[in-house]
Amino acid sequence: MVYPVLTQSRFVSDLSGIWDFRLDNGNGFAEKWYEKPLADAMTMPVPSSYNDIKEGISFRDHYGWVFYQRNISVPAYIRESQRVVLRCDAVTHHAKVYLNGAMICEHFGGFLPFEAELNAYLKDGDNLLTIAVDNVIDYTTLPVGGEKGMMSGGIGGGYTPKKKQNNPNFDFFNYCGITRPVRIVTTPKTYIDDIAVTADVADPLAEHVSAVLHVAVKAAGEHADDAECLVEVFDRAGNKITEGKGRDVSLDMHDVCLWQPLHAYLYQIKVTLGEDVYELPYGIRTVKVEGCRFLINGRPFYFKGYGKHEDTFPNGRGLNQAMNVKDISLIKWQGANSFRCSHYPYSEEMMRLADEEGIVVIDETTAVGVNFEFGGGANFNGQKVRTFDPEHGVKTFEHHKDVIRDLIDRDKNYACVVMWNIANEPDSYKEGAYEYFAPLYALARELDPQKRPCTLTSVQSAGGPDTDVSAKLSDVICLNRYYGWYVGGPDLEGPEELLRNELKAWEKLGKPLMFTEYGADTVMGMHDTTPVMYTEEYQVDYYRMNNKVFDEFGFVVGEHVWNFADFATSQSLLRVQGNKKGLFTRDRKPKLAAHYFRERWHQVPDFDYKK
Repeated sequence: MVYPVLTQSRFVSDLSGIWDFRLDNGNGFAEKWYEKPLADAMTMPVPSSYNDIKEGISFRDHYGWVFYQRNISVPAYIRESQRVVLRCDAVTHHAKVYLNGAMICEHFGGFLPFEAELNAYLKDGDNLLTIAVDNVIDYTTLPVGGEKGMMSGGIGGGYTPKKKQNNPNFDFFNYCGITRPVRIVTTPKTYIDDIAVTADVADPLAEHVSAVLHVAVKAAGEHADDAECLVEVFDRAGNKITEGKGRDVSLDMHDVCLWQPLHAYLYQIKVTLGEDVYELPYGIRTVKVEGCRFLINGRPFYFKGYGKHEDTFPNGRGLNQAMNVKDISLIKWQGANSFRCSHYPYSEEMMRLADEEGIVVIDETTAVGVNFEFGGGANFNGQKVRTFDPEHGVKTFEHHKDVIRDLIDRDKNYACVVMWNIANEPDSYKEGAYEYFAPLYALARELDPQKRPCTLTSVQSAGGPDTDVSAKLSDVICLNRYYGWYVGGPDLEGPEELLRNELKAWEKLGKPLMFTEYGADTVMGMHDTTPVMYTEEYQVDYYRMNNKVFDEFGFVVGEHVWNFADFATSQSLLRVQGNKKGLFTRDRKPKLAAHYFRERWHQVPDFDYKK
């Protein structure tokens, strides 16, 4: 599946705008709302999360299905001559798509695209398009939901809500709906279904870099076997530099301009298959783990950046192009060079922007909450259950494989993506963890044409290399650690020693290690002469302590703070209108720590920091 772009053979119609909308009252499917215009419909923007668009708990905390609807029309000459496809970039979490009352496709998973051909269902004039969306999360979904929320707590437990509700086993709000664009895409009847590109670079440190570019084209549709294929490569100025015929070509390139962090260079690959034409921007770079170093283009790279969230008001998780551009601007303002897609694949618009701006990305699956130790689902009839208990544990394994397949299929060609993250803070340290994760790592390594490194981000309770299966499976050790906040705060001296001792244990493993989360909740504008928890001064002191320890160890190859900006979560006693660990507020105003990191990161080089 390729990203939808306009070319001489392809047309793209964006269906973004105001749709009709209705919350399901329990009778939507029984009464077949998808067969006729919605009664008592209200307005809803697409793309967006519906939760904050309208007022009231019935929207904010809705449980179950909602219905989106609008009319579409495609001219007869296009239907007869072109393949017409409906593409949904993200529908969270379970979608059923109907056209003129007939279900044309169903999709599970709320953060990756899916498509359906429309030709057989379209008619003259208006066609009624209905997308039903279910937001229920449970032991089978990624992210995981359970019987209790991850941050749930209270006095006198045992209370059971009267209404059904989602209980996220993760610490971000369960925003739902049609969160990314819906488009109609047309292609010729014989079409380019997919393109996979890799590059063999002879010596990325040479004065004049040479490479062999491998382009594999997958054709589909009528007469696909007979269609001729031409691959052309153009530089940034539009000059053709090489070409080759065939669906699997190898092209020699000389004086290659490498894609570099913060200094991106994208070639344009033009593929012509019969009548179909597709253009793919592509950056050439190398990624390699060598001993305790993470090499980009042959040089030791140091990750400076953040975990982030797709979270803005009132869009929720809905695509916000303006904020994406603003975030990249703030990343560069701070001297950062990277971010992690926590805890789900980000929009393809953000990936394309990172490719163009030279921002390094750790690409992550939706596997958050695969950990019953958090308590969000760890009870079965009142009894504690193991995460990977065959009968009562998570039922996510097959879906986890599907997510890995779809993620790598979507993002395999992006130069910005340097590592795959299999899961965030899973139960990687208890019985059954190795048997669950080993096949997933193997699948990712098999599917990725570029053979990028793989990792998982390890929760604090996973302990060290003796208990955490990531010690055996990960190419880079990625730790989420909160020494001085959840562990030991407000004392910083004791946590400093604990952090140092843990790093000494990991150092013996001989692998590169980076911190993918560390942070402290901080309320904007809360100050004190004595740094106390939740003040901006404490957040700075917390980071100073952690960074001081990181700098003592040569095998530590990066620091991603948690979080780039404050973000929404479910309500709980531990969260006051969301998680406040951001360096920036939710509307991107800097806290003191943002200025601290701006000074630090402009002094820490992107390459060769620790020789």
